[in-house]
Amino acid sequence: MTTSLAAEAATPGRALAEDLFAALRRAGDDGVGITRDSYGAGESEALDILDAAARKWELDTARDAGANLVVTLPGSDPSLPTLACGSHLDSVPRGGNFDGAAGVVAGLLALAHMRAEGFAPRRTIRLYGLRGEESAAFGRAYIGSSALFGRLTPADLALPHATTGHLLRDVMADVGADTVRIGRGETLLDPTSVAAWLELHIEQGPVMVDRGLPVAVVTGIRGNVRHRSVACHGEAGHSGAVPRWLRRDAAFAVAELLHRLDGHWQAMLAQGHDLVVTTGVLGTDPAEHAIARIPGLLSFSFEARSRSQATLDAFHGLFEAECRSIERERGVRFKAGPRLDTAPAAMDPGWVERLRRIVRRLGLPDEPMASGAGHDAAVFSNAGVPSAMLFVRNRNGSHNPREAMEIEDFMAGAEVLRLALIEGAT
Repeated sequence: MTTSLAAEAATPGRALAEDLFAALRRAGDDGVGITRDSYGAGESEALDILDAAARKWELDTARDAGANLVVTLPGSDPSLPTLACGSHLDSVPRGGNFDGAAGVVAGLLALAHMRAEGFAPRRTIRLYGLRGEESAAFGRAYIGSSALFGRLTPADLALPHATTGHLLRDVMADVGADTVRIGRGETLLDPTSVAAWLELHIEQGPVMVDRGLPVAVVTGIRGNVRHRSVACHGEAGHSGAVPRWLRRDAAFAVAELLHRLDGHWQAMLAQGHDLVVTTGVLGTDPAEHAIARIPGLLSFSFEARSRSQATLDAFHGLFEAECRSIERERGVRFKAGPRLDTAPAAMDPGWVERLRRIVRRLGLPDEPMASGAGHDAAVFSNAGVPSAMLFVRNRNGSHNPREAMEIEDFMAGAEVLRLALIEGAT
């Protein structure tokens, strides 16, 4: 490292983090919140910001065959499996600035700190700025990390963007991804070459705020089963002229379906199952809906999440059974789009304990928790890579412009990550 940079970089920490978050906010500002569209201009600019910052700290940078950013601090023994960390840099539309980005910034702080101090790890450490983790654009989550392990199918690559209609394979190719290899299901990153994956992320719910926890070690990640779109086909008609017994009302049919699913959800919770159920998209066609028109078509989304694959399969079975029952009773027809599955994941017990030990060493409260939201760490874990996660407290939830992570909490989490990387790479 040059003398001038070494002087400037004596303690890369809070100031660097604040500068990076400010740069990411300026680049992603959509006037309401933050938009860094998966494989779009906003996500690409975010990767460029982190790439330039890493090179300033004389870290090696590259883009892999999945177009993910890779920042490397070389180790003294290249024969050892590498230690990897990172998160994603895309966002939902009008989202917040910290979802995903906090993990990449924390990893960069850790590597920059090691570089500035002249720390020479035995294992090579790599930071990943992953693309396409959010499902908002294509209905398929964890695209960048899934590409690494050969988990994208030709059907995935043919998914259209929710607003532009551009196919996933085309937008991936536009930013430099090797879609030929990805389409063949090639493994771009051998899981045996990675000693562990560590991911810092904001918590996306209210638990840590309620319990007064600046950081929390994650024990497991919920998987999900989804249908991006389910259509209920009935028969349109005049609202005053068709009696109830002759109606094929799509809106009432969907309302009944959701009511029944809510009852099954309550029953499964009472039996001790871990489960959350959501319909986040619901509506009639704006081109034809009217106050005096019986809706003949209503479309909605379906999602269930659980730490148990058996629970997911069971609830999806109930969903299908209730669709068939309501079809018979109300004369409608349900047509679901492709089923999209993401498997639940358990975090590595050894790394969980290591992170908890570091949390306690720093005098922070230690209360581990499961993640209700999905993360790239689940993809690494299910590919056979020992994985661990650390949450940072965040007010006002996530996937909205009001994300409010305190910099003090972030720096505490970043320090836990840095110490864990040093331990794992020594």
